[in-house]
Amino acid sequence: MQNRPEPSLRVGKLLMPKNNLWLKRAILVFTFILFDYLSTLTFCRAPQEEANMLARAFMESFGITPGLTFFVLASNLPIYLTLSFDSHMVKLPSKIAPLFEVSVDALFGWFIAGLHFNGGSSWFWSAPDLSRQAFGAILYMTMVFLVVKPHRPHYGN
Repeated sequence: MQNRPEPSLRVGKLLMPKNNLWLKRAILVFTFILFDYLSTLTFCRAPQEEANMLARAFMESFGITPGLTFFVLASNLPIYLTLSFDSHMVKLPSKIAPLFEVSVDALFGWFIAGLHFNGGSSWFWSAPDLSRQAFGAILYMTMVFLVVKPHRPHYGN
C-alpha cells in the first residue's frame, strides 16, 4: 500500500488573501473603515451622538472606545473573510476577471468605503449624506485604479 498525502485544509492560509491584488483591496477597504473608527473616537463624546443604532448599543454597553472597537471588529470581520476567501476560491478566466474585479470594487466602493467615509466625515463635514457617500466611493475607486489596477489583466493570480 502506498501512503498518499492527506489533503489538508489550512484555515490560517485562508485568512490571508491569496495574492497582492486582494490584499491591497482589503487594505484599502479597511483604510476607510479605520477612518470612520478614528473619527468617531475623536469626535464622539457620548454614545447618543452616534447615528448607527447598533454601534450606539455597543458603546452604551461597554463604553465608547471598547464598545466601538467590539462593534467595528464584529461588523467588519465578515467583509475581511469574504475578501480573503474569495481570493482563494474564485478563479475567473482572464478575459472576464478585470470586469468582475472592477464590479467588485464598485460595490465595495459604494457600500463599504462610501458608507464608512460618509459616517466618518459626518462628524466634521456638513454635506448631505449622499454627497459624502458618493465622494467616498469616488475616492475609493480612484485609489483602486491607482493602487490595485483591476483594469489590467493579471495572469496567474
